[in-house]
Amino acid sequence: MNRIVESLSMLQNYCEAEDFKGWDPYDGLNSRIFNALPLLKNSALCRLVMIQLFKRNPINLRRLAAVPKQYNPKAIALFISGYCHIYRAVEAKPELQNAFGQKEVLKSTIDRLTGLLLSLRSRGDNHGACWGYNFDWQARRLFLFPRYTPTVVATSFCTTALLDAYEITGDTEYLNVAMSTAQFVTDDLHRSNYGSGFLFSYSPLPGNDTVLNASLLGVKILSLCYKYTLNPEYRALASKVVTAVCEAQRPDGGWVYGLLPVQSWIDSFHTGYNLDALNAYRMLTGDRSFDKNIELGFDFYINNFFEEDGTPKYYHDKTFPVDIHSPGQLLITLSNMNLLSRYHGLTDKVVEWTIRNMQDRRGYFYYQVKPGVSSKISYMRWSNAFMFNALSHCLNNYYCPDE
Repeated sequence: MNRIVESLSMLQNYCEAEDFKGWDPYDGLNSRIFNALPLLKNSALCRLVMIQLFKRNPINLRRLAAVPKQYNPKAIALFISGYCHIYRAVEAKPELQNAFGQKEVLKSTIDRLTGLLLSLRSRGDNHGACWGYNFDWQARRLFLFPRYTPTVVATSFCTTALLDAYEITGDTEYLNVAMSTAQFVTDDLHRSNYGSGFLFSYSPLPGNDTVLNASLLGVKILSLCYKYTLNPEYRALASKVVTAVCEAQRPDGGWVYGLLPVQSWIDSFHTGYNLDALNAYRMLTGDRSFDKNIELGFDFYINNFFEEDGTPKYYHDKTFPVDIHSPGQLLITLSNMNLLSRYHGLTDKVVEWTIRNMQDRRGYFYYQVKPGVSSKISYMRWSNAFMFNALSHCLNNYYCPDE
């Protein structure tokens, strides 16, 4: 645990010094130079090339291309949840304030970040509160999601953060906004029938209608809101989606990313997302009818995505690139399923490998490790906010085991 405290404290100091702003693997279209050239800006192919150039390049071109550091709503949400976990740990073990700060300061940071998150809500004709990313996103040549287009993925993390902040501060505004996100899911996302149920779309715009983890993150929103409202519609809709996703599960327990042929890969952290959401549905609604699917999925996850020495794998059948989400999601999944102590040997190895190979001496975490040249760029949402939340899960689970 000392290793986690040291690593998390270094990361906290770095992120606070950056004021939680940063770059993102997908923010190439925020380039002021690119946006000043209409012939490039208005071409779907050029937009796609620009995104991939910045995402895949181990050399950071963002200063050269005038890409500003910005707040990302999902990153802010992850920081809020992380600070809430740290607050509870400090409350249980006051000596931790030497590493993370006093409770009053932590609570003030939670309030400040939550106010910022509320100000970053997506605008438009949405029926409930929702969030997107701070950059345009071109998905192949099929469709363009303009910046701040709301997505169920970003909104799920924001809902969780608002409820975490509400439990710490008691501010009912946080609760009320969080409860409204269920309307975004029920009224703004379209549905695609599959098997005996249906899948939620990734966003209200056409496109990305068959992503399994996105559908389950919609389930997580409904399950969280059901906990506070006991609205039977939320439980019933969530059950339909869980049914569809479990029917899409492979006999060995794995899930492909999505149902389209181009979405047929199986990766570690999206598998972890699925398990996390399914477990949230089970715990928050009391529906145990999908326990066998969860157990089968967890066995596939824990046995296929981690090497004996603690190296986290990206795919079930291939290790590289090692993405920082892979070790981070392990900590979150095990923590939320109350399995950290059972798998402490694996966890210790993965944490040690990750800190040794992917944390910079300045505190931030790298994006990916590859056999050749690795990307050691500091990304605020993808790497730092995600690991901040993941490590704080461990901290909270260790010092507040009944949480």
